[in-house]
Amino acid sequence: MNKSVVVVGLGELGSVFARGCLKLGYSVTPVTRHNSMAEMVNQVNPEAVIMAVGEADIHTLLGEVPDAWQDRLVLIQNELLPRDWQAHSIENPTVISVWFEKKKGMDSKVVMPSPIYGPKARLVFDALAQLDLPSYIVDSTDELEYELVRKNLYILTTNIAGLEVGGNVQQLETQHPDLMQAVANDVLDIQDWLTHQKQDRKRLMQGLTEAFAGDPEHKCMGRSAPARLARALGFASEAGIKAEQLNALAKAHLNE
Repeated sequence: MNKSVVVVGLGELGSVFARGCLKLGYSVTPVTRHNSMAEMVNQVNPEAVIMAVGEADIHTLLGEVPDAWQDRLVLIQNELLPRDWQAHSIENPTVISVWFEKKKGMDSKVVMPSPIYGPKARLVFDALAQLDLPSYIVDSTDELEYELVRKNLYILTTNIAGLEVGGNVQQLETQHPDLMQAVANDVLDIQDWLTHQKQDRKRLMQGLTEAFAGDPEHKCMGRSAPARLARALGFASEAGIKAEQLNALAKAHLNE
């Protein structure tokens, strides 16, 4: 019997996961802008459905996942937390915090191994292993939440601070530690609110340092930095969080 995987979105990251699954012997059925999951659900019975779209599209598409596919879902987005899939009554997806970068015309660049949790974790692990991309399976929802918050802390702190100072993560850590810490504090205030609990800040800041060491020359500011700052301030406003450093950076760098 032919084993199959559906990949929703065949951008740079989606193509990496598709290639890994092909090397494992799966057929890969893409869902692109020209078709839909609803059209495909009666045509294919996949072992996994890898949601490889950007953060801006994830909520729209989570609302379109057919019931028959919900227990096979694999999520790979940045800025992801349990509240995102729970808002769509999705109970137990497989989630990976992706710590490798894939840009057009470049091989994947690993920062550190990517943690995975959920019922399809072994499939994802095996697919990435086919491409020599390191990952590991975590054993609890608590560990998954820590890993997702750590990635959020890394992405948001580096991108938002990078609006002010540019450069790479090593320069941010060594030359602008006060700015880095102030942004991180605001980010973690927001993460506490989004997760409904106080996160272990000491462990998370150690985890941030570990991620910086994985790729010291990683550029701080990506194209998404202004949108990430605006999104973070939207949460802060909703939660009643002052986020003084984020607001100061927004005044300087948004709506210019």
